[in-house]
Amino acid sequence: MIFERTPLEGLYLLKPNILRDQRGLFVRTFCKREFAKIGFNKEFVQFNHSFSSKKGTLRGMHFQLAPFTETKLIRCVEGRVWDVAVDLRKDSETYLKHFGLELSKENMFSILIPDGFAHGFQTLEDNSALIYHHTEYYTPKVDSGIRYNDPVLDIHWPLPVSSISEKDAKYSSL
Repeated sequence: MIFERTPLEGLYLLKPNILRDQRGLFVRTFCKREFAKIGFNKEFVQFNHSFSSKKGTLRGMHFQLAPFTETKLIRCVEGRVWDVAVDLRKDSETYLKHFGLELSKENMFSILIPDGFAHGFQTLEDNSALIYHHTEYYTPKVDSGIRYNDPVLDIHWPLPVSSISEKDAKYSSL
């Protein structure tokens, strides 16, 4: 795996070493030893799968409040998405800055989003799916979010929103 730093401290883009032969391919998506080299020593306790059938679907911007903040490792396993992470750490030099990139079945990139970030994505194709690894259990009482189109964040989503949950559409602006 190749770990690339992003402009936001602690947020990493992971590019796989893809081994191909006549049978197909092999990719390692997690190795505790390799992650430890960037200072990540947490345990993933929950894996989730998200599927969106319609291009333009927006999910986000989600996070959990302390003391249940979580690190997420996210990978697209079907289709393509525009994935966005927002730094909500008030003591960070990049507070309220965001980083976005395309995750796809083809590029096989992952993104490691540290504690204290909000996360969301928009599907760029019909039938897109993500796999999430979480370092904290889902805790409904601290489940939170911020508005996907908050003018303070100024996130430029690539497509008009074709579908969004009522919950996501009702999140407050900052």
